[in-house]
Amino acid sequence: MKLLWRRIPAPQCLPFAHGSLYHARWSSNSTCDPLRILFCGSDDFSVVSLKAVHKEFIERPDTIASIDVVCRPSKRTGRGFKKLREGPIKGVAKELALPVHEIDTFTGWNPPLRGNAAINLIIAVSFGLFVPRRLLNAAEYGGLNVHPSRLPDFRGPAPLHHTLLANRSKTGITLQSLHPTSFDDGIILAQTPYPGFDIPNLETTTVQELQSFLAPKGAEMLVQGLRDRVFVPPLSDVGWWSNAQLNGQVPETRYAPKITSGDRHIDWSSFTASQILRRQRILGPLWTMATSLSGRKRVIMTLATRPVLENASVGETGLPFLWLSSGMEMPFLVVRTKDRQLLRIVRMTVEGERSEDAVKAAMGAKLLKEGVDGQLVTFHEVLR
Repeated sequence: MKLLWRRIPAPQCLPFAHGSLYHARWSSNSTCDPLRILFCGSDDFSVVSLKAVHKEFIERPDTIASIDVVCRPSKRTGRGFKKLREGPIKGVAKELALPVHEIDTFTGWNPPLRGNAAINLIIAVSFGLFVPRRLLNAAEYGGLNVHPSRLPDFRGPAPLHHTLLANRSKTGITLQSLHPTSFDDGIILAQTPYPGFDIPNLETTTVQELQSFLAPKGAEMLVQGLRDRVFVPPLSDVGWWSNAQLNGQVPETRYAPKITSGDRHIDWSSFTASQILRRQRILGPLWTMATSLSGRKRVIMTLATRPVLENASVGETGLPFLWLSSGMEMPFLVVRTKDRQLLRIVRMTVEGERSEDAVKAAMGAKLLKEGVDGQLVTFHEVLR
């Protein structure tokens, strides 16, 4: 059987584009050479998969011959960039006594030989660098990738963030082949069945918590895929999206682009209080623009996690003001949202100033002026 696979190199190791017509049969009885794995990873999500693959390596040395780990170089951080910040995957690989290769590009780099034999499977989990075609072609069984969504839904570099931003109640895991020219476009070899996992504590879950929930599920799917030899040709696409197309359906899917500064901008005219607070929970402190006596200023703010008043009749949407109600010893800096709720601004960093208590920061930056509505003290202009 091994000689047969070597006589047909073209179909056996090249990953095919998602949506192609390669609907070959799948069998858990497929055989292959012992795996010489090149594992590419970075963060805590990939660490869980690496540990699971290493456990399989220890317990089943007849199926996995070696594991090499590729990670990005340590980054310099802190004042004067004097400290080196090591990625999680590197430290774990060292603890497991696995060979580590730190690279920032695959250009000019080739995987090592193990026992005079080449790497025959590449696994990339939350890596960030694109694995080039030449390496996939050189690996007998191509590559595998674990993605924390039910592809092609939330295809892209930030699936966890966008799953929560979209307020989805369910999610899942996909094991796919590595595509030679684009991210998240390989053949789906295993996938969480419809409709997916329930996201725990949906109203309070953070990205880190969702990652911690999905990481062991991704590791489990990866190890099962290795045991089932789903990477041995012919490859079979088992994705829900392709199957739905075959039934004449075209499900709606979303792209999950990289999170940018623009995603943290508050659109007061469009966002409700729950949307603003969800965005803060997922992305961290949000920002907006305000007008002071010295001109337009960028303002980064941290909001209390619950509204201080619902169905508010005071204030103008997006115009922060000092608010002192019965029982309060000191005024709060609050802002009214599109759906008439008051959110408290707890801390604020005004452009060019340090982070401070919101009231103190607003006064220090001269963002407040006497309002016309009773005794309210308001910002100079509605936040934009």
